[in-house]
Amino acid sequence: MIKTVKIKDLLIGGGNRITVQSMTNTKTADIDATCKQIRGLIDAGCDIIRLAVSNDEEVNACREYLRRFDAPLVADIQFDYKLAIKCSDIGFAKVRINPGNIGGEDKVHELVAACKSNRTPIRIGVNGGSLEKGAVGRGAEALAESALRHVALLEKFGFDDIVISAKSSDVRVMIQANRILSDRCGYPLHLGVTESGDAEYGTIKSAIGIGALLADGIGDTIRVSLTGDPVSEVIAAKKILRAVGLDKNYCEIISCPTCSRCGYDLPEIVRQVREETKDIDFPLKIAIMGCVVNGPGEAKDADLGVAGGGDKAVLFTKGKVYKTIPMCDILPELRRMIAEHTKR
Repeated sequence: MIKTVKIKDLLIGGGNRITVQSMTNTKTADIDATCKQIRGLIDAGCDIIRLAVSNDEEVNACREYLRRFDAPLVADIQFDYKLAIKCSDIGFAKVRINPGNIGGEDKVHELVAACKSNRTPIRIGVNGGSLEKGAVGRGAEALAESALRHVALLEKFGFDDIVISAKSSDVRVMIQANRILSDRCGYPLHLGVTESGDAEYGTIKSAIGIGALLADGIGDTIRVSLTGDPVSEVIAAKKILRAVGLDKNYCEIISCPTCSRCGYDLPEIVRQVREETKDIDFPLKIAIMGCVVNGPGEAKDADLGVAGGGDKAVLFTKGKVYKTIPMCDILPELRRMIAEHTKR
């Protein structure tokens, strides 16, 4: 059983829902810009928001963010353990450190004492590009071993309020490292492919890495690391959770790739239906298929659907055809069916 770690009011691990994280990329000391970005992330559905904290000016700015926002905020610390202690003291919901660059045992011990006193969880964040000196092994093994050594160090000081992340820009390395950690420890795992790239390629890499692990029941919280606006990370993360089947409270549209049997502008119907159902927050599956040859059968689990061919189309529910309509009525009929489901 995975340990449950409380991040402010959220529970991570222990069978709780997978949470979505992101990180601000504004200057942390710029209060106006950072507040705007935090608000945008919250509005997009981000559960946990991380901020890089590099000096005392940024610590002071973070007091304002902690005052203004109820969402769990996490301090991301590199090198300076004293900053991590200050962030714990002012009320961050969690601190993220890489013990490989935070200092020796004495410094880690001081940080643990502060986090114990403040009940601040610690995320051990190990990246392929920043393993500590003397790390043994290569690739996934080195990542996992490094994380486990740091866990042992925190446990040595009687601290177990821990979340672990082992990230790499190499998808295979990231997957294997987290499989090792899942086998060898019971702490919540934060999943992500680090430095994955821009919104297009980075989303693909993240979907493969994060999705493969989630599909096997590994992982408790995720971040899709993308270059650009962090809101795009939240959108991508939600899509991954939906694709893996861990979030069903939305309208799923399935559609065929089409062939010469398709007799209508299916891509345009898909586009319009997707736009009109984007705010649905309950499970609903709509099938928009190109022909009646395979459509109803292939989409027999859809709540409602349409398949077109020639000058006619058929409407179906759970694979059973119940009405034939003219092609020109496809969109109005779909709208009617969607409205009926929405009223239920």
